[in-house]
Amino acid sequence: MTLAAKPSRLTLYLKLTRMDKPIGSLLLLWPTLWGLWFAGAGHPDWRVVAIFVLGTILMRSAGCVINDYADRDFDGHVERTQNRPMAAGLVSPKEALWLATILALLAFLLVLPLNPLTRWMSIPAVFVAASYPFTKRFLAIPQAYLGIAFGFGIPMAYAALTNTLPPIAWILLIGNMFWSIAYDTAYAMTDREDDLKIGIKTSAITFGRFDVAAVMLCHFVFLAVMAWAGWTSGRGWIYAVALLGALALMLFQQFPLIKDRNPQRCFKAFLTNNRIGGVIFVGLLLDFWLRG
Repeated sequence: MTLAAKPSRLTLYLKLTRMDKPIGSLLLLWPTLWGLWFAGAGHPDWRVVAIFVLGTILMRSAGCVINDYADRDFDGHVERTQNRPMAAGLVSPKEALWLATILALLAFLLVLPLNPLTRWMSIPAVFVAASYPFTKRFLAIPQAYLGIAFGFGIPMAYAALTNTLPPIAWILLIGNMFWSIAYDTAYAMTDREDDLKIGIKTSAITFGRFDVAAVMLCHFVFLAVMAWAGWTSGRGWIYAVALLGALALMLFQQFPLIKDRNPQRCFKAFLTNNRIGGVIFVGLLLDFWLRG
């Protein structure tokens, strides 16, 4: 009998950091790019863009490691997560903490060339990202906290490019929070039965039979905030068309996938949010490029 080869440490670390599943990095990257383009009036410093893109990937990876560390006693009881490296006993908790620390330190080193305000903003950014996984023990809608973590690149973008934190930065952050509640509720709907058994809290459980309505309402609030930000910033018809495209994806692609609450279809709906984020960014990019 031939024994299956044990995965290499690099393979395990790639799985632990979800480098093999870029959807999370993209959902974190889109709001960061929105913030950079709004803050930079369509012409952000490309050095700052490069720092933020790489920092986003590093912090998302660190956050995934901390998430698996926090959920190490739960993941083995959830069908979708039972084969994750920590749940399977292939990576030790101490090893995971070292990996998360190294990734966070690398992300912090990236912001050192930026202004003091941005460096100071990186401290609460790391705290929110690291503490999110533990909020599933006590917050009824931990996805709202996730939205703050995933949207913190927006005020940091304003800090880096304008050395200020104007109201629009925080309003965009709130808009991203509603978007995160929408897509992560669809994600949580895939694990609802397992989550109920192990006793963790999610928005899918909190919303109950109103889960589908809550997802769509949060999408609409998010789009309203993005429309307001565009109007305030003088964006035109190209950006407006992009928002209509995002609305079409929500109504005609995402809603049909989640309305019957089938776990596999809900997970597919979660994945489609990458298209929503991308459509909005491309519209914003083209609007600034073609209209100035």
